[in-house]
Amino acid sequence: MRILFSYQASRLLWFTKPPGQNFHTTHQFWGPLTLNDFEAINRCERALPKNFNFAGDVLDQWSQKEKTGERPANPALWWVNGQGDEVKWSFGQLSLLSRKAANVLTKPCGLKRGDRVAVILPRIPEWWLLTVACIRTGIVFMPGTTQLTAKDILYRLQASKAKCIVTSKEVVPAVESIQSDCPDLKTKLLVSLHNQNGWLNFQELFRSASEDHSCVETGSQEPMAIYFTSGTTGSPKMAQHSQSSMGIGYTLCGRYWLDLKPSDVIWNMSDTGWVKAAIGSMFSSWLLGACVFVHRMTQFDPDMFLDTLTMYPITTLCSAPTVYRMLVQKDLKRYKFKKLRHCLTGGEPLNPEVQEQWKAQTGLDLYEGYGQTEVGIICANQKGQEIKAGSMGKGVLPYDVQIIDENGNVLPRGKEGEIALRLTSTRPFCFFSEYVNNPEKTAATMRGNFYVTGDRGVMDSDGYFWFVGRADDVIISSGYRIGPFEVESALIEHPAVVESAVVSSPDPIRGEVVKAFVVLSAPFKSANPEKLTLELQDHVKKSTAPYKYPRKVEFVQELPKTITGKVKRNVLRDQEWGRK
Repeated sequence: MRILFSYQASRLLWFTKPPGQNFHTTHQFWGPLTLNDFEAINRCERALPKNFNFAGDVLDQWSQKEKTGERPANPALWWVNGQGDEVKWSFGQLSLLSRKAANVLTKPCGLKRGDRVAVILPRIPEWWLLTVACIRTGIVFMPGTTQLTAKDILYRLQASKAKCIVTSKEVVPAVESIQSDCPDLKTKLLVSLHNQNGWLNFQELFRSASEDHSCVETGSQEPMAIYFTSGTTGSPKMAQHSQSSMGIGYTLCGRYWLDLKPSDVIWNMSDTGWVKAAIGSMFSSWLLGACVFVHRMTQFDPDMFLDTLTMYPITTLCSAPTVYRMLVQKDLKRYKFKKLRHCLTGGEPLNPEVQEQWKAQTGLDLYEGYGQTEVGIICANQKGQEIKAGSMGKGVLPYDVQIIDENGNVLPRGKEGEIALRLTSTRPFCFFSEYVNNPEKTAATMRGNFYVTGDRGVMDSDGYFWFVGRADDVIISSGYRIGPFEVESALIEHPAVVESAVVSSPDPIRGEVVKAFVVLSAPFKSANPEKLTLELQDHVKKSTAPYKYPRKVEFVQELPKTITGKVKRNVLRDQEWGRK
């Protein structure tokens, strides 16, 4: 796939001239903030500045350090697609190109500070370019996976009142099928070599865009991003983050969990639609001046993955436990990784057996971390600490992590309860700001002076945390959060389904998968079970994002006779996991 007007043929368009110094002027009286400043702010040892902009206060500073030789010659972004195409941008080039992209957004697209933009792009350089451009202009970006269906996109555009959508050609048909129901949508920006009627073409506009752009002086608490996060009931919530919660709040994560330095090259496999991409492939990495490595890899291929580690000087690897479960099935001793030294995982629980097999075959430890879209990394196994296989590690700064009961009381070590963060008199700046237009859900995250994660766990006598499960019904499969209500809503649309209950089910590769218990309508009770299962799975894939479909379907005469769907799910989930 040749993206962005053929990289090799048009390489000079990327590197026309070095960008001039253009620091965010908030700190003009006492100099720009340094990495030490960001760490002190992240520890809550120093006050948050009134204004902050990640593009101006971080990326442009690294650009200047490149000029003075204070940062090594590593790229800031290194992208490959396995087909011979490659992009390497220094911070200086990223700074220049994102200014051009910022002018595309504010001029032909007509967007202004505070407008919301849905960014639904695969792992291509334009995702990074346009996300930085949004930050420069104070435009609120809303990432989404390209697996979203028309129904998913419709909900996101209507709920957010997005003024613009930026996407690639594979998503165009879905957008066009629902755009008439989105009165706030004014602009559609296409990232493609080919034009589409009714769409602005990013490549064409980018070529003629000016390189001159002044970074907006955004407030530290001003909105920067919205992530849609699944819950037990209803549609996904809009978790809003500020300029500083992501732009400064991941500094300590980059320093201590990711263990990054400017000479490092980090490969984080997360899809661009998830917050883990923002953590590992942008904010934490670039706060520390490291190089972000990206492989286009449309579908996970273990052989291509391992070949990439042998071909490129990747020092730091971060991926979901599902990937490591697949990799340890290979003869890893046959591979000589070029520079790999630090391996991380998160998004779902890691099996101790996989951790042990990875260490036995590669000689490298796996450092598991645990966090949430709303608050970032909460617990982690960090360099210099003993790793307890199966544990999420210890609580990380700046959080005070505790296990509490239903009344908000701290439980003794060894007792199971809810994982929670104890707050002082003020809400930490690195928290999400709110669930947009949902004050009830925002308030429900608090129990006394604790933020409750919705996860259950245990803290042992050494201060290590052990994941037990969700306090609600959210399913975490291959790192994806899946709300059962969304799957049940899709199933009930099919004429064969009278009622359904969706729960997690154990799986040796994905940890857990979606399973649907289905009560059939009379005309379908004699249908071929295998054919009907495939039909229902295909129906869900078309009705909602494909990763949510039930990999297991069991037809039952009736569901447990309880008042609420949550209790039904609890009964069935306990039954399902009891079979393990």
